[in-house]
Amino acid sequence: MTATHARRRANLAALLPAHEADAILVTGGVNVRYLTGLASSNAAVLVRADATATLATDSRYIGAARLACADIEVIEESDVAGALLPRDGRTGVEADHMSVAAYFRLGGEPLRLSKVVESVRMVKDDDELGLIRAACELTDRAFAEVLPGLRPGLTEKEVARTLERHMVELGADGLAFETIVASGPNGAIPHHSPSDRRLERGDLVTMDFGALYRGYHADMTRTVAIGEPAGWQRELYDLVRAAQHAGTLAARAGAVLHEVDAAARDLIGEAGYGEFFRHGLGHGVGLQIHEEPFLARRKPEDPRKLERSSRKPERDHEHARLEDRVPVTVEPGVYLPGRGGVRIEDTLVVRDGGPELLTRTTKELLVL
Repeated sequence: MTATHARRRANLAALLPAHEADAILVTGGVNVRYLTGLASSNAAVLVRADATATLATDSRYIGAARLACADIEVIEESDVAGALLPRDGRTGVEADHMSVAAYFRLGGEPLRLSKVVESVRMVKDDDELGLIRAACELTDRAFAEVLPGLRPGLTEKEVARTLERHMVELGADGLAFETIVASGPNGAIPHHSPSDRRLERGDLVTMDFGALYRGYHADMTRTVAIGEPAGWQRELYDLVRAAQHAGTLAARAGAVLHEVDAAARDLIGEAGYGEFFRHGLGHGVGLQIHEEPFLARRKPEDPRKLERSSRKPERDHEHARLEDRVPVTVEPGVYLPGRGGVRIEDTLVVRDGGPELLTRTTKELLVL
């Protein structure tokens, strides 16, 4: 994939003049992998404005680096950042990934840049979309395998481990994140850790899980009923399903991020449950399970921002829009303390003509 990585570095290099930078020193591990193909716990890559690059890593990874990165200069060095930082010119560093101590060890005054590589990573190429699509297919298949066995008496931990085992047996390299299984009143906790609580008839059970495949992540949530649901449970489910559908339809190329969030959030608020939907509507998915862009509510105006100045253009979250070929999740939820909750989530790809769903499991309320 050297041609793919070269194209990614060229896209990054094209942004450097706008930041008044001659080069950027990339030290975030995920970003290094994106630009070079090397997965390492200690590596950095210097990308120059002419798109040439030098990679540094230590002796543990040098062999893999020379295989993966045959098209660029590779040097062996433990102090990867110090080895690459030019002593002249204007070089940017990743402020979001470099510690204060490491920054001051570099000496001089390198430019502090924020999320420049992440802005390139948002729009996925065909290879990336194929890997995310495969991860989502594994996730769907694992859920289909587990569903027939869900019954009263199983613990949340047992359900989680069964989902995880099926994903790996079907071909996943691992888990995209720690699996969430929340039953009954535990469903009111959005990021509940699976416990020894046993599923009971009358429970709603929320399962949030995903497969990891060749570095790329899937993310899906489904809520099912154990036995015939009560009226309030079905009402809550129907509301969240309608909000999830509205958010999905709104996730089109050109849509403002907070307006996509509002498409789902307003429905929940109008039904009287606004205070019980407290997280954002969704997030980007790729080499990380949570990455740019983030679909979240509009922030109140900050009176201080007019006083701020910067040489580099920052991403304007107030007016940021979705672009074609950006994978995101849409995951509204309502969480009622002491009673339970519902969340429904899909991973999709934003397209000019409308969203492409990657997780395809039915969103009908399944009564088991």
